[in-house]
Amino acid sequence: MNPAEFSNIANAEDELWWYQGQREILTTLIDRQLASASIGKVLEAGCGTGHTARLLTDRYGWSITALDLSEVGLGHAASRGLSTLVQGDITRLPFRNGEFDLVISLDVIAHLEAGVESAAYREFARVLRPGGRMILRTAALRSLRSRHSEFIVERQRFTRAEVISGLQTAGFRIRFDSYVNAFLLPIAWFKFRVWEPLLSSPPASGVGRVAGWLNRLLRLPLALEARLIAAGHRFPIGQTVLVLAEQPQRQSS
Repeated sequence: MNPAEFSNIANAEDELWWYQGQREILTTLIDRQLASASIGKVLEAGCGTGHTARLLTDRYGWSITALDLSEVGLGHAASRGLSTLVQGDITRLPFRNGEFDLVISLDVIAHLEAGVESAAYREFARVLRPGGRMILRTAALRSLRSRHSEFIVERQRFTRAEVISGLQTAGFRIRFDSYVNAFLLPIAWFKFRVWEPLLSSPPASGVGRVAGWLNRLLRLPLALEARLIAAGHRFPIGQTVLVLAEQPQRQSS
């Protein structure tokens, strides 16, 4: 990812509607799907500024190893008081087989060259214990590529079917899958496919503060999506793919 984006994210992610909404959807998924799971050691593969690792540590008491390729990102993560930080590549994880109960990777694989995500999936499977879980979130739909995508060096976007197929090939069993950030999809499509081309705008960060009333308004659709996911609903299309997968138990011989 463009190193310049880390500061933009760190300055906005506490309050900006997108981050607030995605956190609510994520914790709703965890509360619904992992309430009875035995989770001790967690890897966040691509921790960014460390905001999510800090949140999950405080909320669930998990022991989280936060890994990122970027020294800039890890510097932000260190400022949040995270103690187990590792610089590394998600396609070559520096951990033992079966070391973690849960792997979380949020908005990372879109930065890999096309096809390289398969290596990341295999590594996620390798470092999970049998029966371990993985939560993966990534940008969806190539038609939503934007000037923000260019700025952050987003190299690809995915359909839900592509993500599921790749994870299954790596040996995962899918337990939950859905598009999210669905209700705002028409607005996003108009912005990225009509408005931005009309303006001929150069690549630029889409992360920044917005007026309080607008921030609250944009937050509402994601809050509703979180409640619907809690009720078992799945969305057939959206701006993001969210998947919970399981590393199957090994068969005894």
